[in-house]
Amino acid sequence: MSQERDPELEAYRNRALEELSRVGSEQLLEEWYRRHLSPSGSLVGWRRSIGKAPPERRKEVGRAINEVADELNRAFAARREVVELQAIEERLRQSGVDVTLPARAQAQGGLHPSTQALREIQSVFALLGFVPFESPHVELDDYNFGLLNMAPDHPARDMQDTFYVSKDVLMRTHTSSGQVRALQKYCPAPVRIILPGLCYRHENITTRSEIQFHQVEGLLVGPDVRMSDLKGVLLFFVRQMFGENQAIRLRGSYFPFTEPSVEIDIRCTLCAGDGCRVCKQTGWLELLGAGLVHPRVLANGGYDPKVHRGIAFGLGVERLLMLRHGIRDIRLFFENDLRFLEQFA
Repeated sequence: MSQERDPELEAYRNRALEELSRVGSEQLLEEWYRRHLSPSGSLVGWRRSIGKAPPERRKEVGRAINEVADELNRAFAARREVVELQAIEERLRQSGVDVTLPARAQAQGGLHPSTQALREIQSVFALLGFVPFESPHVELDDYNFGLLNMAPDHPARDMQDTFYVSKDVLMRTHTSSGQVRALQKYCPAPVRIILPGLCYRHENITTRSEIQFHQVEGLLVGPDVRMSDLKGVLLFFVRQMFGENQAIRLRGSYFPFTEPSVEIDIRCTLCAGDGCRVCKQTGWLELLGAGLVHPRVLANGGYDPKVHRGIAFGLGVERLLMLRHGIRDIRLFFENDLRFLEQFA
């Protein structure tokens, strides 16, 4: 600080700082600024007084006024920060917001009903020792058809309209395409796996068919596997999924990769077997296809059909959900309509 500071200037400095220390609001702070630091404020008058000083003292007087101006500007900036913080605290207090409370949890999305069903199905089969096995979505023709006992001219191929990527590469039409891959991986050990995932078929989209759908394939191979094992596994499964009083029946059918082949029906979930329009008065609803693994499929996987036998079954996940919840249109699972999906959240 200059030793030659004018007593009047020093008194002005002290008075201005004292006023500033009492400022407690943004409005009063603005009034203090206009009174002292604005282009029309007191400091401008002091700077104009420099020309009235003797020429030999003008430099010292100017330096002293600038020192006061710098000090008042620093004090104003510091006081403004304090006042602004006080104003924020007051607004928060008046709004009733407790900033010490933890933040509200963000709403989280739910799992898609097909995903929920896949996890539930896997957990049921896990109780029986089945483990998941992943197979490619883009598959070779041999694994999707040929090694499953469907030659190039086999009529069963016509039952599945296929998306071909190239001559020998396609989008898998069923999770059965992973059967031989699993057999080749685990041979000659026993196999107890499920193969869950999406399948793809070139079909017209209707209430009962989609170009994509989820399947779960089951495969159990060992030296002592019998048809009764198939019935026991599937009876346990449907009772876990549909209730302990549920029943199943086996009807003869045909699949090229199983022999013999059966269709598995469950007692109608709407009429409990009494007969209704949904089950066409039969009291039964078709659930899945199954059978004993065909000897040629076992051989293609590296197993000796004279030593090992197996059971296989495949179920549609969306079809299971439709039976379970009385849903009439499979398209609902793939339209991403939140009104439908949120019912399962």
